[in-house]
Amino acid sequence: MKMMKKIPALMASLCLGFGGVSSLAQAQGSANGYPSAPIKIIVGFSAGGPTDLAARMVAAKLQIVFGQPVLVENRPGAGSNLASEIVARAAPDGLTLLMAAAPLSINGYLYKDLKFDAMRSFEPISQVMSAPCILAVPPNSAKTLAELMTMARKEPGKLSFSSSGAGGSQHLAGELLQQKAGVKLIHIPYKGASPALNDLMGGQVSMGFMTSLSAVPYFKDGRLRALAVASAKRLPQLPDVPTMAEVGLPGVEIDSWSGLLAPAKTPPEIVDKLQREIAKALAAPDVNDRLMAQGAVVVGSTPAEFRAYLAHESSSYGALIKSLNLRLN
Repeated sequence: MKMMKKIPALMASLCLGFGGVSSLAQAQGSANGYPSAPIKIIVGFSAGGPTDLAARMVAAKLQIVFGQPVLVENRPGAGSNLASEIVARAAPDGLTLLMAAAPLSINGYLYKDLKFDAMRSFEPISQVMSAPCILAVPPNSAKTLAELMTMARKEPGKLSFSSSGAGGSQHLAGELLQQKAGVKLIHIPYKGASPALNDLMGGQVSMGFMTSLSAVPYFKDGRLRALAVASAKRLPQLPDVPTMAEVGLPGVEIDSWSGLLAPAKTPPEIVDKLQREIAKALAAPDVNDRLMAQGAVVVGSTPAEFRAYLAHESSSYGALIKSLNLRLN
């Protein structure tokens, strides 16, 4: 009788064991068989911009490795919210991905009733690159940040700063500068980076924060003067330009980054497989050198590192936006 009682227990144990093996095999199979169909990378900005460029360079490398088409689809609109919503609603199978940028960390504090959450609707895969903001002035203006801030304090509300639009990283960088430096500036928002850049070079505005991706060539040929970089470290492309902290304004750090995410609940083995291949792609000289030449700092982080970075960015932007009582419709 004792033996008869042990047999059902033994069978149950074996079933559990085989169930565990089966689950492991399915997990490995989903990674080994991935991708079984074309991959689509959604970009919330128009073709030709820095986020689009990063997406296309990564897509080309993944297509070679995976043997499946990797397509980039541009879905601009609503400050990149449209693209984020599309990916948040997509099946968590690793076949629809999002190449996101800084607005993903910002927009939750600016817009009402978003249909996604930056920290809950996605599985971070890897930060691709970093592009810190750089405070720029026309070449005939102040030679140092201290000189510029002295001018601003003497005539509060006279000097202006440009941005590519309200609520963007350039606008928020200008607001953060005012808070940390104790100055009053006039914000001049433009519809895009190009008109903001043109008026800055022409002297129609006093200063502007430009991302390193758009501004480095203008600093090197003398059409603009870089006063300080809003990052923890100096840019390799501009080694003579100090950080904000180095010139007396610690805490003025604003980054315009790009990174790849998948819909929430995408299997971790697929996320890890994508991360490994993205890291290899970013280390390839043709990709790395081209992104560096554009003014980017190549990253290639792990999913955990990218998640921590997104949490920090979201918290920092949230505190700043709440202090400004800033909202967009």
